[in-house]
Amino acid sequence: MSSPVRIGTRGSALALWQARWVQTMLTSIGLKSELVPIQSSGDQQQQKPLYELGVQGIFTKELDTALLAGDVDIAVHSMKDVPTQLPQGITTAFIPKRGAWQDVIVTNNSNWESKNNVIATSSLRRSAQWKHKYPSHTITDIRGNVPTRLKKLSESDFDGTIMAMAGLSRLEMLPENSVVLDWMIPAPAQGAILVTALIENQELLSALNKLNHEETARCVEEERLFLRVLEGGCTAPIGAHAQLVDNGIHFKGSVTQKDGKKQLVFDAVFALDEKYIGKSAAEQLLAKGAKDVLDG
Repeated sequence: MSSPVRIGTRGSALALWQARWVQTMLTSIGLKSELVPIQSSGDQQQQKPLYELGVQGIFTKELDTALLAGDVDIAVHSMKDVPTQLPQGITTAFIPKRGAWQDVIVTNNSNWESKNNVIATSSLRRSAQWKHKYPSHTITDIRGNVPTRLKKLSESDFDGTIMAMAGLSRLEMLPENSVVLDWMIPAPAQGAILVTALIENQELLSALNKLNHEETARCVEEERLFLRVLEGGCTAPIGAHAQLVDNGIHFKGSVTQKDGKKQLVFDAVFALDEKYIGKSAAEQLLAKGAKDVLDG
C-alpha cells in the first residue's frame, strides 16, 4: 500500500487523541497514514440529552458514510458508541488494548453523597444506576466533549458529574477531585476503541489484523452480545463488563429502570472456553423480567 491510509475520526479532542494513537499503531507496522476529521450529528446536536435524540449510531453514522463512500480507508470509534450491528459492507479491522473501563464522578462538593445533591450526566445508564443507589439525588443533563463538560461543572452549582475514566485519562484531564465508581457497571465496551474498514479491502484488513488485542476483543464481544440480546441501543440503561480472571471470564451485566427504582444484576465467572457468555447472561436476566425493567 503506497498511498497513506486515510483515518476517519470525529473532531473532538478525545476522538483525535484516539485517532492519533491508532496512527502510531499503524506506523509500528510500517503503514503511513493521515487523519480525516469528520463532524458527527451527535457532536452537532448539543441541546438535547442523548437519550432524547433516540438515534443509534449518532456518533458513528457520518464516519460509516465516509467509509462506504471511499472518502476514508478506516474509521476510529469509541466502541461504546457503536451499534452492535455494523452497516453492511463494514467490518472490524482491529480492536486495540482496552483503556480504563470505569466511570468516575468529578465533584464540586466533598459531600457529594449527601441527600438532595444534583448530579449531571447525559447518560441514561449512569443516571439510572445513580438514582438506584442515591434515590434522593436529582439528575440534570450535561452535554459536550470532555473539556466542555469539565468547564461546565466548574462554572455550575452541580455537586458533580459522571464521566468515563478512559477519556479523562487519555486527555490527561483526570482531576484530583474525582472518585472511581467501582460499583457502577459501565457501558458495554467502555474504554475500548474500534477500528473499522470495508470488508472488500482485504489487503488492508490483513495488514491491520496483527494489531488486534485478543483479550480485549473477546471481552467486548461478550459485552456487546449481552446488549444485542437485550435489544438495547447505546443510550439504554444497560451495563456490562467482562474481564479475564485466573480461572475464566468474570462477567457482570445489569439493567436498570430509568427512574432507578428497579435493577437486575448478573454476576458470574464462566470457563474460558465457554461461548456466548453475553447471550447466556442476557437470557438469565430476561427470565427474571429484564424487559419490564427496561420498559418501566
